Amino acid sequence: MAEVAEKKGAGLAGKYLTFKLLKEEYGLEILKVREIIGMMAITSLPRTPLFVRGVINLRGKVIPVIDLRRKFEMEDTEDTDQTCIIVVDVGSKNGIIQIGILVDSVSEVLDILGEDIEEAPTFGTNIDTAFILGMAKAKGSVKILLNIEKVLSSSELENVAGMV
Repeated sequence: MAEVAEKKGAGLAGKYLTFKLLKEEYGLEILKVREIIGMMAITSLPRTPLFVRGVINLRGKVIPVIDLRRKFEMEDTEDTDQTCIIVVDVGSKNGIIQIGILVDSVSEVLDILGEDIEEAPTFGTNIDTAFILGMAKAKGSVKILLNIEKVLSSSELENVAGMV
């Protein structure tokens, strides 16, 4: 059984950018990360979902910004000097689009072994955990590894892509 679990995690092994939301640590596959930028002016858009903070102008390109706290239905807090935007590449039916995700702080890049990654826990049929790649045991704590392409549903992704 341990051999089966190791093989499942082996495909997830690699480098992950870790970041914090509240007291929890998350990880994103480093290959999906385009860049990390400090907090900048975000232009709000009317009639968008609450988790869409707005758009930024990054070197002449308009990029939608998703507030992960709001998307994960966490409490709002004030932005700090640690708050930053991680610009990621996300596949959509129209190709690769760039989206900014607002996080409390960026921690570090970790090289996580497949044997240190377990499947996401199941909570029954009412809770969707498809956006969780796995749970990584690293540096004495558990990091929630996100599948950034599934954090937004395909219809949400198309709506966000349509904003720009």
